[in-house]
Amino acid sequence: MKTLLEASNVFNQSIKTAINLMPKVELHVHLDTCLRFSYVKQVLSALTFNEFKQDFIAPTKCEDLGDFLRCIEPQLNILQTKSAISLAVDDLFEQLKMDNVIYAEIRFAPLLHIKQGLTARAVVEITLDAMKLATKKYGIEAGLILCTLRHFTASQSLETAKLVVEYQYCGVVALDIAADEARYSLDNHEFAFNYVRENGGNVIAHAGEALGYESVIETLDKLKVSRIGHGVRSIENPKTIKKIKELNVLLEICPSCNLVCNVFDSIEHHPVNKLKRLGVKLNINTDARTVADVTLNKEYQLLHDVFDWSISDFVQCNVNALSASFIDDKKKEFLTYKVLQY
Repeated sequence: MKTLLEASNVFNQSIKTAINLMPKVELHVHLDTCLRFSYVKQVLSALTFNEFKQDFIAPTKCEDLGDFLRCIEPQLNILQTKSAISLAVDDLFEQLKMDNVIYAEIRFAPLLHIKQGLTARAVVEITLDAMKLATKKYGIEAGLILCTLRHFTASQSLETAKLVVEYQYCGVVALDIAADEARYSLDNHEFAFNYVRENGGNVIAHAGEALGYESVIETLDKLKVSRIGHGVRSIENPKTIKKIKELNVLLEICPSCNLVCNVFDSIEHHPVNKLKRLGVKLNINTDARTVADVTLNKEYQLLHDVFDWSISDFVQCNVNALSASFIDDKKKEFLTYKVLQY
């Protein structure tokens, strides 16, 4: 007869296996934060693994979001050529496959990849072409989200918005705004978001991470988005929670990244479980796989270990994600069935 400890070990192992094998949806992952050592080594052949950890992976606890964002620079410096971007897309899809992701929306800011002569339009086309190849190779459906950044000028933001509209029937699915919300306002970006909406495109935004619930309210009111990246500090204000639920807005939650960015001091104090209990629609994401040193499997396991989330909780998150995603209705129905079957 097995001891209680042996039975517990078997149970824990079976849960881990179930988490690893379940079909998943990831809506919030940045291309320029996910380069693995095996990829970077191809570009920087003399780089050691210790140097990689020091330069490409953030400290366990950054000072704030601004400090975290500085850790992305080494990856951006690499992603300036056609081959570098194409290989990075393949590298990310391989990681998604290892997490058993069946649908992903990948995001990046094309204007950050023009330092060596590429145009922003070329960057978008290179990425879309690489994604089409990776979709066939790995069997993962995907869409591309283009980001403007808080510190961009109004003209840079509009340039990004025009690319969203130009390529909205070629694989680009939405406009997003990212970067340091604590230091830069939305003033330069409202026109760009209006432009995308008026031309039939989708809009989402980062908010409620570096700033409190007021940032979420402002973003919903000014940008009229259907999803909020992070939004975790909505928990600070019941009226904000009510507004999110009334508007049926999905929160793209990235727990480990929030901890690394020092938004919360521990996973036990992270509000993801409270938000779920309050009926907020949410899903779970990695955000920055390399910089935050996380995978989606690890993220799910963490929520199971700390908050006792079950397989059915994760299934519901993935159904939520597909419902709020920008994939076409026929594929959405098929993938939802696939998730629910599990």
